[in-house]
Amino acid sequence: MMDIERTKQKGRKWLYPVIYVLFFIVSMLPVYAEKPFAPQDTQDVIFNLLMVCVNPYKAFAPVFHIATIVIVVLVVVLKEKMGRILAAYMGLNYLVIAFVQGKGPTEKYGFVILTGILVGYVILGVTWIVVAIRAELETSFKNVPLHRYLLLPLALLAFWAPYAPHGMGVRPSFNPLLLFTSPDYGLTFCFTTPVFLFLLILFYPRVNAFAYRVTAFNGLLYGLFNVTHFFNPELGWMGVLHLPLLIISLYALILPRVTRARKSVR
Repeated sequence: MMDIERTKQKGRKWLYPVIYVLFFIVSMLPVYAEKPFAPQDTQDVIFNLLMVCVNPYKAFAPVFHIATIVIVVLVVVLKEKMGRILAAYMGLNYLVIAFVQGKGPTEKYGFVILTGILVGYVILGVTWIVVAIRAELETSFKNVPLHRYLLLPLALLAFWAPYAPHGMGVRPSFNPLLLFTSPDYGLTFCFTTPVFLFLLILFYPRVNAFAYRVTAFNGLLYGLFNVTHFFNPELGWMGVLHLPLLIISLYALILPRVTRARKSVR
């Protein structure tokens, strides 16, 4: 069985800290807004865009939910033959997310461009498309360690995104229809990435190590950024809904080290 982590990336451990720093720098790229704003209002500019950026695209939300379900079913049936398709789907989805979340009109600040999000997610999208071209992802649920499935409830929570706008914040909304209609899954990074990473964790180590790690690092990075929701009473539930991103990303980053340690013991 192919072990891409071991055969393709051996001896490149030094590369990842450098790449992580570069992605962190990208995430800090300046925000552009049509209307001037003070530097201390940057987070408010970002929040104003992220609260409305998916609205024009809500009608497409079921497409991403259904496509993901179909791909998972096909992985069960076709196994490794779905590797290229899944990688390509992830790449295209990240490109969609980049242009949905990376720019758009706001009432308070006019047209806004979140440069870090736009650039970072485009890089992720292109990375996974390259993985698809090179066929460096094997998809199979065979012989997956059972403990990895403990992350399934968190992935389902992200897929569901059970919330509704409430004033200047959000409140829980456990409407089962959101399992197919939530505009956050498929159109936002923070709710889509936990599902992608959960699948990659199940397939690990038959994954492209570089794409896997940079996706997990960006997930952890934006998961930490969104911990600040807990400090706003109106957005506390949004903080809870970002825990899947934080926890699954952290697990994904730790998994390669744990796997190597177990192999060395054997």
